[in-house]
Amino acid sequence: MTPLINLHLAAEQKSADVTDWSGRIGWIVGLLLFVALVYWLMREGWKWRGTLQSDLPELPTVPDAPGPARLEMSGRYHGSTTAGQWLDRIVAQGLGTRSKAEVTLTDEGVDVVRPGASDFFIPAAQLREARLDKGIAGKVLTEGGLLIITWQHGDKLIDSGFRSDRAAEQAAWVEAVNAMSHPAGSTTPTDSASTSTTSTTHHPITTEGTAR
Repeated sequence: MTPLINLHLAAEQKSADVTDWSGRIGWIVGLLLFVALVYWLMREGWKWRGTLQSDLPELPTVPDAPGPARLEMSGRYHGSTTAGQWLDRIVAQGLGTRSKAEVTLTDEGVDVVRPGASDFFIPAAQLREARLDKGIAGKVLTEGGLLIITWQHGDKLIDSGFRSDRAAEQAAWVEAVNAMSHPAGSTTPTDSASTSTTSTTHHPITTEGTAR
């Protein structure tokens, strides 16, 4: 009698196991569908943002004779945002693509070479400032972990974030870029004669990073 009872219990246990696996499979399928939906929504949002930013001009390319390197940096490019608005990501012209980056500073500007993504160049005349910050467009590090370069492109002021493989060298980049920068509202040498008889008040740019 006992063997029959044991067989009956074993059959019930086997049936319960099959039921559990069916539930798990359904749960996994539902989770995959949810992930696919979230990915689709993110993709559509990315495309929509790119459409809104379609007026952003093409990015400058490196000149034929950029000159010798002042500084070089290997690391990662973490994206660009509207200056002072670290969550307002810019995706047009490939600026939204995170990637590895080889960055070189010359007298002509900042050359950003990105394997697997579009390279771009920031002319020295368009540099506005550099600073160390902790976050940009969904990437948050420790305080001072990111090198942020602010530059003018068309009528838009842009913050671009970089992280060197050797974080200690980022301070030298801040000093060098700021020495080359032309803050918004400053006069160039060609304007000095015309401004000698005119008083102009300049308002330095204020970004979220500097405010902090």
